Amino acid sequence: MFQSTAPKSTLSGAINIAELIYHSIVRSVRKAHGNAVISLLLNMMQVFVFMMVFYVMFSILGLRGAALRGDFLLFVMSGIFLFITHTKTVGAVSGAEGASSPMMKHAPMNTVISIASAALSTLYIQVISLFTILFIYHAAVTPIEIFDPIGAFAMLLLAWFTGIGVGLVFLALKPWFPTFSSIASTVYQRANMIASGKMFVANTMPSFMLAMFDWNPLFHCIDQSRGFMFINYYPRNSSIEYPFYVGLALVMIGLMGEFYTRRHVSISWGARR
Repeated sequence: MFQSTAPKSTLSGAINIAELIYHSIVRSVRKAHGNAVISLLLNMMQVFVFMMVFYVMFSILGLRGAALRGDFLLFVMSGIFLFITHTKTVGAVSGAEGASSPMMKHAPMNTVISIASAALSTLYIQVISLFTILFIYHAAVTPIEIFDPIGAFAMLLLAWFTGIGVGLVFLALKPWFPTFSSIASTVYQRANMIASGKMFVANTMPSFMLAMFDWNPLFHCIDQSRGFMFINYYPRNSSIEYPFYVGLALVMIGLMGEFYTRRHVSISWGARR
């Protein structure tokens, strides 16, 4: 019982880590509900409610004509799916198990596995929800046609990647400033309801209004995804490179902050709070 087991090769070590991440993903997926299927259905219901709210709002305000030429519900989905994937990833990664968590007392467990499982479990749930809702809409309502489905899915992955970067920064700050980190994470997720630009078409926005949105990498992801989804829309006011480089920079900053925090954090920090 006092012997430490080490993997005999790089391959066995990689398999061991993959197995740990798999079990951590299962644990993360079942957090919302003990039944994984019901957990998935709850997420699908949330996405459906978001879609219906925006559909009704656009219809009442008479803004459907301002959207892109094409399937209006597909236009709504392109914003809702990327927004929910991004914000849920931020919440999951920022709320992952830290270095002082009781889970870290188990020998094979570490913060990298915790972060990876939080991010991958969110992506898994969102991708399953995406394909299920699109299949139901295609089979039961009207056939859908996506101009470049691979490119549109790549923008979903890019929104997920930028969410990992933002979540890592909040995770690194949490042990030092727990209240600020929690409030800032919540404010960021709520602000993206508007700042993501999912309700607007970037090509039709005036320059003074565009300046309020183009700082946000999620805005670029959503606008670029619509360029891949609709054959008659070319996004001129957004780019793919900007969210990628911003996400990459945030991931590097978050990992460096998490590494530094992991070496100094103590469970006694929260004793006085």
